[in-house]
Amino acid sequence: MSAPAIPVPEVKQAPRQRVAEEEAPGARRGGWFVRVVIFVIVLLLLIPTVGVLVTSFRPENLVDSSGWWTALAHPFRAAEWTLENYRLALDAGGLGNAFLNSLAVTIPSTVIPITIAAFAAYAFAWIPFRGRGILFTIVVGLLVVPIQMSLIPILKIYSGANLYGSFLGIWLAHTGFGLPLAIFLLYNFISQLPRDLFESAAIDGASHLQTFIRIVLPLSVPALGAFAIFQFLWVWNDLLVALVFLGPGQDVRVMPTALYQLIGARGGSWHFLTAGAFITMLLPLGVFLLLQRAFVRGILAGSVKS
Repeated sequence: MSAPAIPVPEVKQAPRQRVAEEEAPGARRGGWFVRVVIFVIVLLLLIPTVGVLVTSFRPENLVDSSGWWTALAHPFRAAEWTLENYRLALDAGGLGNAFLNSLAVTIPSTVIPITIAAFAAYAFAWIPFRGRGILFTIVVGLLVVPIQMSLIPILKIYSGANLYGSFLGIWLAHTGFGLPLAIFLLYNFISQLPRDLFESAAIDGASHLQTFIRIVLPLSVPALGAFAIFQFLWVWNDLLVALVFLGPGQDVRVMPTALYQLIGARGGSWHFLTAGAFITMLLPLGVFLLLQRAFVRGILAGSVKS
């Protein structure tokens, strides 16, 4: 005869619904508190931008006589709004030509350091050579060197080499100022790529250049995109470097320089200045809003080793 089956005692588990009900009040209170704090922060950040936007569309007499928030009381009244401020900013203020100059400065000043930094980061991460650690330490150490310390020496070199007031000079300046951070960010990402990828590529006979182009570049798109956004925003909004190396000339001035000159020439024309300010911030604001997910993903890339 077979042995009688031994009954297995049942282990009663706490109902998940009851646990959820016990945790829900505290979680709900914490969730509402976080939402309120985020809403207040977003509201405080939006108020200046909304004020600049509304003022830029108001006539001069209304800007001088009342606050921008009064326009919201009658949003559909035609007398409250005008596009004349933007026409004056683009034509009389010269912001149209400055916009094109900013594009001519920002795009190469973004592409050049990214290209050089990608090659350098790959070399520091996966190509063994003598003095690699010392060179990388020097590159990272340049992050703490203030830009202002190098402006005068570089300006003297530019004056002797006829680079002052040229786009090539400011491209080289922004490339030098952006390279340390670019190399550091890309190195953190590229160095975390699986070693098996590079060993397989070496077994297949791929050179370092082929490995970089076919393996590293496609996998490094998040990090490359993050630095591209950061560099684009920094160069576009830069006033100091552009004013030092390009100068205030009408043919080479960029958007921040043009807006700075408008403040000096039309210090009390708030309707004019707000239109120029919003034109200046429109492109970088759109770039960041459209690509903010790629920016966050690239910044976090390589921060946690899998």
